[in-house]
Amino acid sequence: MALANIQGLSVGFILLPRFTLLPFAGFVDCLRLAADEGDMSRQLRCHWTFMTSDGESALSSSGAAISPCETYQPPENFDYLVVIAGVLKDREMVDRATIDYLKQADRLGVPLVGICTGVFALIQAGLMHRRRCCVSWYHHGDLVKRFADITPVSDQLFIDDGDRLTCAGGIASADLAAYLVERHLGRAWAKKSLHIMLIDEARQGNHPQPHPLVLNKVDNRQVRKAISLIEQHLGELIPIDELAERVGCSRRALERHFRETLGVSPQKFSRDLRLRYGLWLLNFTKKSITEVGERCGFSDTAHFSRNFKDTFGYSPSDIRRGDVLLQKDLVDPFFLHIGKLDG
Repeated sequence: MALANIQGLSVGFILLPRFTLLPFAGFVDCLRLAADEGDMSRQLRCHWTFMTSDGESALSSSGAAISPCETYQPPENFDYLVVIAGVLKDREMVDRATIDYLKQADRLGVPLVGICTGVFALIQAGLMHRRRCCVSWYHHGDLVKRFADITPVSDQLFIDDGDRLTCAGGIASADLAAYLVERHLGRAWAKKSLHIMLIDEARQGNHPQPHPLVLNKVDNRQVRKAISLIEQHLGELIPIDELAERVGCSRRALERHFRETLGVSPQKFSRDLRLRYGLWLLNFTKKSITEVGERCGFSDTAHFSRNFKDTFGYSPSDIRRGDVLLQKDLVDPFFLHIGKLDG
């Protein structure tokens, strides 16, 4: 991490049509809260500018508009240019003026940040050749279909490749913003922003993306909260006593709630979910079997492989050799159902 920059931090936002509000809000609010004492919002330590190709207001995917916006300002005015996009309606997401501006910024050495489908804009501008590209699991398939020569990374929150930073979007944009605030202003200012935003702590870029569960059949509040915690920590094994304490009940009560609601213990639910995550990683990343096992919270490769085969009937090596034709519901994140969730 670079030393804090007493000059502050200047960010230019390139808001593309139908951009997503949450990643935009998470990023800019982290800057806003780090920029000034308390919640006064003066642009003292951080500076930001909202820009569109024509200087008109930017319409988000929800219909809310950001105004006022400026036309594209000289790239060298900024420490970073952050591209935020949203709905993938047309193959060409960005106009020629935006592509030319991004290329100009690249020539000047200004770091470019692609958030959510803003990553697609950087690719369309020809600025991601042979670079790692972080994208949400939700847009993984879209990226593969549109840009066959790009290898997406959809098992972590964001990637810092120096003059290219890419982020999966959602609330992870606040983690990336805090990462940059810490780099330029120091850790105290990053923590201050996150605490006011009611975020416990910044997650590192290699933190695994949460993959969704279908919870419409889970009525028990403590079980739902426990599932959310397990989902957010797929790379580590949370002791059941700690899990029970964090959801506000005893271990025995939590185990009873899980069996009554899902028909399995919290231990088995956690293991099966981490194995499903491992199956997804084996299919959609190039990580070694050892790396996948570690990312899923297993202590060693043999332990991971043994549990994997016991659960699915074939080994991780079988997957990598292409010996198994998988059903869609095993690898599609939308179908990470466990136990009674399959009902």
